[in-house]
Amino acid sequence: MDRVKSSMQQVPNAIPKVIRRTGGANSLELEKENFERGQAVSINKAINTQEVAVKEKHARTCILGTHHEKGAHTFWAAVNRLPLSSNAVLCWKFCHVFHKLLRDGHPNVIKDSMRNKADLTDMSRMWGHLSEGYGKLCSIYLKLLITKMEFHIKNPRFPGNLQMSNRQLDEAGENDVNNFFQLTVEMFDYLECELNLFLGVFSSLDMSRSVSVTAAGQCRLAPLIQVILDCSHLYDYTVKLLFKLHSCLPADTLQGHRDRFQEQFKKLKSLFYRSSNLQYFKRLIQIPQLPENPPNFLRASALSEHISPVVVIPAESSSPESEHMVETDELVDTDIPSLPAALETKFDDLFGTSAAIDPFNFNSQNGMRKDDKDRLIEQLTREIQALKEELESFRLESGRLCQVLRGRVSELEAELAEQSHLRLQAVGECEFLKAELDDLRRVREDTEKEQRSLTEIEKKAQANEQRYTKLKEKYTELVQSHADLLRKNAEVTRQMTVARAAQDEVEAVRKEMQEKVKAAQDAADRQEREQLEQLQELQRELVSSRTELDSLKTTMASSQQSSEVLSTQLVALESEKAELVQSLSKVESELVAQGEELERVQSSLATERESGVKTAEALQNQLNEKESREQALESQLVAARWSSLQGAVEEAERIIQDSLAQIDDPAHISCTSSADYLASRCQASLDCVDRLHSAREAFTADNTGVSELLRVVTQCGHLVGDTIVQGSATSHMVPVEQADALSESVKACGAEALALLGQMKQQDSISAADNSKLKAALEAILATAEKLRPRGLELQQGELGDLVEQEMAATSAAVESAAARIEEMLNKSRAVDTGIKMEVNERILASCTELMQAIKELVLSSKDLQRDIVESGRGAASMKEFYAKNSRWTEGLISASKAVGWGATVMVDAADMVVQGKGKFEELMVCSHEIAASTAQLVAASKVKADKDSANLHRLQHASRGVTQATAAVVASTKSGKSQIEEKDTMDFSSMTLTQIKRQEMDAQVLVLELETRLQKERERLGELRKKHYELAGVAEGWGVEEEGTG
Repeated sequence: MDRVKSSMQQVPNAIPKVIRRTGGANSLELEKENFERGQAVSINKAINTQEVAVKEKHARTCILGTHHEKGAHTFWAAVNRLPLSSNAVLCWKFCHVFHKLLRDGHPNVIKDSMRNKADLTDMSRMWGHLSEGYGKLCSIYLKLLITKMEFHIKNPRFPGNLQMSNRQLDEAGENDVNNFFQLTVEMFDYLECELNLFLGVFSSLDMSRSVSVTAAGQCRLAPLIQVILDCSHLYDYTVKLLFKLHSCLPADTLQGHRDRFQEQFKKLKSLFYRSSNLQYFKRLIQIPQLPENPPNFLRASALSEHISPVVVIPAESSSPESEHMVETDELVDTDIPSLPAALETKFDDLFGTSAAIDPFNFNSQNGMRKDDKDRLIEQLTREIQALKEELESFRLESGRLCQVLRGRVSELEAELAEQSHLRLQAVGECEFLKAELDDLRRVREDTEKEQRSLTEIEKKAQANEQRYTKLKEKYTELVQSHADLLRKNAEVTRQMTVARAAQDEVEAVRKEMQEKVKAAQDAADRQEREQLEQLQELQRELVSSRTELDSLKTTMASSQQSSEVLSTQLVALESEKAELVQSLSKVESELVAQGEELERVQSSLATERESGVKTAEALQNQLNEKESREQALESQLVAARWSSLQGAVEEAERIIQDSLAQIDDPAHISCTSSADYLASRCQASLDCVDRLHSAREAFTADNTGVSELLRVVTQCGHLVGDTIVQGSATSHMVPVEQADALSESVKACGAEALALLGQMKQQDSISAADNSKLKAALEAILATAEKLRPRGLELQQGELGDLVEQEMAATSAAVESAAARIEEMLNKSRAVDTGIKMEVNERILASCTELMQAIKELVLSSKDLQRDIVESGRGAASMKEFYAKNSRWTEGLISASKAVGWGATVMVDAADMVVQGKGKFEELMVCSHEIAASTAQLVAASKVKADKDSANLHRLQHASRGVTQATAAVVASTKSGKSQIEEKDTMDFSSMTLTQIKRQEMDAQVLVLELETRLQKERERLGELRKKHYELAGVAEGWGVEEEGTG
């Protein structure tokens, strides 16, 4: 110890310079040399052996130097030459300056300083051997700085001054609860080091005296300003992270975090209050006050009541304690010399003192009266005395004025020094602000670039949206035009049918008219023949009558006797003849009339024939025009069908291409999905592919059936694209090998779908399009999804109810067996152990027995509550049907029951090993925490479907609180027993030599490095185990099934 003290006292007066002048350098080298020389001077002035606070202007110059060279190489080059291990005050001021650089210096200061981490660790360990003074404080401060560097290296998103927004804090955790959990632990460690330095400084000061106004007290208190700034941010971030963790994890899991936060909250509140009462801090910093009570993390709404503590630093001014008065030479000489004796007796020299003494007394010789002379002498003497008094008063007044002027000069010199200091400080702040302005300009440029890129992305998104809207409108128009064309086609077909019917009617009318004309001609011919026959018959009758008349004439002569008779007969015959002539004339007139009528009918028939031919020709022309229009409309309809089909195929291609592009998008990595949902999407895609094949064959056979093909193509594109996205999201939840295979299958599926759609776009290749490869790719994805489905889902629904009863019975049996084993171990311990060991074992086993009883009560309450839930929710269904209907809830009960039974068994084994002296107390504490978490899971699974007013639910909650208390009792008894049994080695170095201490120090360093490496590896392993546990638990419990396709 004496050797260390003597080495501390041997501090050199002059610190060696860091920079040497190089000969013959250009302007850049000269500028660099001047910069390094200025930095060396500032560092040597800031870090010295005087027990006074570090001057702000020197620290500010060092900070600006790091921003100038973008690192801390010059700083460490100068510091490595300082004897930090020999003088505690020198090391303390180095820690203060280094802390300022870590907070306000360039971000590369942390990286450059990590190279000296081993030296700082050794120095901290060396100063830690001192139990008082600056040595202990230096050890604590160095540990804090090492912790700060490690924290910023592990969490590069946090700047040195710890100033972050809420969004940046969320990004630092990457939306992962494991990262937030680990980050909270690291912040607790960081804040613990800050509080240790706070307490160390206060414990080293005599608070009964006004130490904050002394130079030594200010030297110790100055670094606490940086500590207060760090603590305010760490407290704020810890509160926000704990609220976030409580929203994601059970409250029992975070009990340790809450206990540690309560302890640090009390310390920090007390230290802030004590610091705010010190005179030194009142003019330099405004310290915030923490709330009366810590936040309640179990109430999520309490986050809105949290107010972030804000530390306010007023405008910096020169501190009178750190500035020294500038001593100057006297500008005015206020010492007025006394009047010489010759001057005082000047009158006597001129006029003489008296007539008796003065031999040259001419007055007496001249006969002047003595009285006049005496009066004159007295008058002159009084005047001389008055002049002397006035001169003395002038001398005193001039001395006083000189003193006042000297004080004024001193004040002006002090003010000049202060103005110079403020000017330098303003110059430094200007340079710092310039550096910050450059950084802000770069940040603004980066922000503008990001804004422009975001604007471009939004424009592209809007363009894509407009394009999609236009395509949708075009598709709607095509569908509408297709419907219109179908209606027009039906109208044309109807018109053609009407025209054909009219043509048939005209043809029938023409045939009927032709038949009527022919019938009329036949009737006229027949009537003419009949009239001719009648005329011939009349002519024959006339001939016969003439012959008979001739015969009568011939016989007249012979029958004269009967002449009168004959004359009478003759008159009768003449009258009959006249009648026959009249009838003949009538028949002839009728024949003429019938001939005229026949001519008229023939002329009208010819006219009707001509009009019928013209009408038939007009109808034939209209029919030809309609046929040509129908052919044009048919061709347009075919073109519209193909354009609609091509548009639908292109839209499906874009959907699938967008899905394939999402696989390589970095933002898609965080998306997850379940194997069940992927299997359902694959099955839907296979069904749609089959319908696509049927619709394509129907379209190939008949081009009119395009509407079904359009719907199937669009639906197939959506389903295959969704399958690709869900397959990629599912690959993020499975091991690497299966993830790679699933990704390849998804990409192959996308390629086959694009190939099939490419064939369907061409008219000549649509009939040869083959969908077998696409079906094979989808079946491969479906097979992979079936392999990835959780095993719990393979159970038949009828087996779930039996499995619940079996697991609950197995849990009860495991708890009973554990209680019996604990009782047996307690009896063995009483028979074998004695003293403290028996007392510790009895206390541990008694607490374990109470825990088993609490778990047993919890299991029974859970059974009763499940029975109520089943009875109230199953209706007319059986218990097995109810369990099968609520399979997810049932699987949660099964998993929770298994966890409780397994935890009880493992805790009994751990207790047995501890009682035998072969186990570790930590294993028993970990098992207790695991049982608490498992019972919490069982309570959550049991109460999720329970009525909030159920009596069994209240019993279950009461039993859960009993388990929590019993778990805490087990942990407390384990810690107490551990503290009683374990022996604590005391460090005694009094009998060791310097070589032995150095050897032990090296061994301790090796052991510390090994333990730190092992601790780091175990922490990483713990993080991976937790991550894997969450993944497996999510798959087994069916997490994400309710949120199908969230990725």
